Amino acid sequence: MTWHDGVWLCAIVVVGINLRPLLTSLSPLMATIREAAGLSFYGASLLTSLPVVAMGLGAFGAGALTRTVGETRGVALGLLAIALACAARWPADSGATLLFTAALAGIGVASIQALLPSLIKQRFGARVPLAMGMFSASIMGGGGLGAGLSPWIAQLADSWHAALAVWAVPALAALIYWLRLNRRATRASPAASVPPMQQAPAINLWCNRRAWALGLHFGLVNGGYTSLVAWLPAYYQQHGADVATSGSLLAGMTVFQAAAALLLPLAAAPFRDRRPWLVAGLGAQLAGIVGLIAWPESAPVLWVALAGAGLGGTFSVTLVTTLDHSADHRLAARLVAFVQGAGFVVAAAAPMLAGFVRDLTGTFTAAWIMLAVNISAMIALTFAFSPHSYGRALDTARKPFA
Repeated sequence: MTWHDGVWLCAIVVVGINLRPLLTSLSPLMATIREAAGLSFYGASLLTSLPVVAMGLGAFGAGALTRTVGETRGVALGLLAIALACAARWPADSGATLLFTAALAGIGVASIQALLPSLIKQRFGARVPLAMGMFSASIMGGGGLGAGLSPWIAQLADSWHAALAVWAVPALAALIYWLRLNRRATRASPAASVPPMQQAPAINLWCNRRAWALGLHFGLVNGGYTSLVAWLPAYYQQHGADVATSGSLLAGMTVFQAAAALLLPLAAAPFRDRRPWLVAGLGAQLAGIVGLIAWPESAPVLWVALAGAGLGGTFSVTLVTTLDHSADHRLAARLVAFVQGAGFVVAAAAPMLAGFVRDLTGTFTAAWIMLAVNISAMIALTFAFSPHSYGRALDTARKPFA
């Protein structure tokens, strides 16, 4: 790997760190925010679900965004949206304002998550598992920073508004770094800069079963993430933990997510068949959820470590598996955007359903049981992703667009 590759990997990490604090900074402070904004558990769940819905719907517009402003500017606009959304939380005094900032931030995240995988496939070629692992690990690491630092900032500043708004600063720093790096690359070697994406091969992904299967897999895996981000601290606060301790558990979970998001794709890189690694990640996640259900107070660090490792590893290997389906980066980019679009819409329902069940039953146990059933179903679905089926699975959808 060259020095130039290292600089671009740093850019990917700096951008990725900003994609989850907008969610995880809320969770440890949710009780305070609910009281201040007058939200029910279901209403509070929308603060997590709405950005995820925006991530999904925004991903479907990635192709139009690329054709309109290009991938580099699309990523920059995404960072700007995140920065503005976080900054707007400083004066927020109502649930409606918080929901607006959640939607705006989600749109920014959607554009970045949909466009960066294409850039990664173009720039890193055979080292896609490493680059995707770094990207995924930075996403999870940023989530850990949001969960771990926000309670401390709220206590220091005596303001939950400050703990949410401070995440505009790293987003602006990432925006400056991204723009300067791309400007320098263009000046140094205009021919080497990444051109705007051309029209991808005419494949109707909306009618393709493999695209939907990958989207469902990605969505239900991330449904576990959104549910735990939204409600893990509240779950342990029900068991007597304070805000700082419950936030530390969520931050600890994201540490294991980040490590697995980097290491599992690297372990899978020498093998064309990613299914054993997907099953390993899902199995770890299932073990963690079962532990949360059966023995929540006996070994909480172990359960969140297993769940986090499973979530992080499966997230990144699922994206690598999606990119594996086509050697054409244009088609791979369209497929990744579609999978994330469908997947994040599915994932958005999970914390809302968990919040509704919590309001109904007074406990999160039923929500965790439903999550365990979903993970078991995803383990079964994983076996359909044989590498021998990649080309055939997409060829069945080849048809001209109207």
